[in-house]
Amino acid sequence: MPIDQSFRFSVAPMMDWTDRHCRVFHRRLSRRARLYSEMLTTGAVIHGDRQRLLGFDASEHPLALQLGGSDSADLATAAKIGEDFGYDEINLNVGCPSDRVKDGRFGACLMAEPALVAEGIAAMKRAVSVPVTVKCRIGIDDQDPELALDSLARAVVAAGADLLVVHARKAWLNGLSPKENRDVPPLDYDRVYRLKAALPAVPIVINGGIAGIAEAKPHLGHVDGVMLGRAAYQEPWRLLAVDPELFGEPAPYPSMTAALQAMTPYIEAQLAQGTRLHSITRHFVGAYHGVPGARAFRRHLAEQGVKPDAGIDVLREAIARVEDRVVEVA
Repeated sequence: MPIDQSFRFSVAPMMDWTDRHCRVFHRRLSRRARLYSEMLTTGAVIHGDRQRLLGFDASEHPLALQLGGSDSADLATAAKIGEDFGYDEINLNVGCPSDRVKDGRFGACLMAEPALVAEGIAAMKRAVSVPVTVKCRIGIDDQDPELALDSLARAVVAAGADLLVVHARKAWLNGLSPKENRDVPPLDYDRVYRLKAALPAVPIVINGGIAGIAEAKPHLGHVDGVMLGRAAYQEPWRLLAVDPELFGEPAPYPSMTAALQAMTPYIEAQLAQGTRLHSITRHFVGAYHGVPGARAFRRHLAEQGVKPDAGIDVLREAIARVEDRVVEVA
């Protein structure tokens, strides 16, 4: 059975970064990229302000909700809430290394409890009809990645998981900060390739340290999809290459300037609802690369966009400081 091409490229879920405004922006850069929410705990989804936490713009599809949790009943309930909100996929976080996550018995520490993770996947599969997926590491701490990843993968696949996203690093829960866990543990892409070879019928997406679309392409000879994290967020201009380079389709807009201008109706609607301009434009900081005026663009947004009364004119003025040309993509 052919692998669903909608998983060929995705932007990773990132706490404090991939909020609804960021995702609307990223959608202006690629029609085909699969987008993910920030991780939400099952408790927040079940008991919190759902519209504030889960609400999204219709343009964001295909869009996945990432959940954090380990109680199978709560995972099923939260997954159903996500499906009812219109999310296209429910993803379980088995990779986040923060202390807060570990204390709550979710995230990367669950790599040590594959049976518990499988219970959660099975419960979510019974509750929803959209794909249920897992994002994990290759192991934690002293685990042997050959055994740890294989054990988790086989358990969740047997429970019905539709796809695995594998961050090709261990998480070192003892001794490293969450930030250090994004860089210090060595990358092992070959381990993810071996997982795909061992489970050829299971869609496998690779994540971790991939710096751009040109670097992503070779991975697709080994796995079914590539997920970009910080490179996509900090250098969003790279996303303009996704559709032409990975899907053989034109980008939604020919330049970053055109994409930012296309954000105007959304921004105006958000401002009318009381959203601060900076809440949206903070995601634009890395929009331009190697373009004359990029620094002036960033400075203007930083100085003027944070003002309480900042309006759409601030963005227009910032854009006017940049030379309008098609961005070189890679």
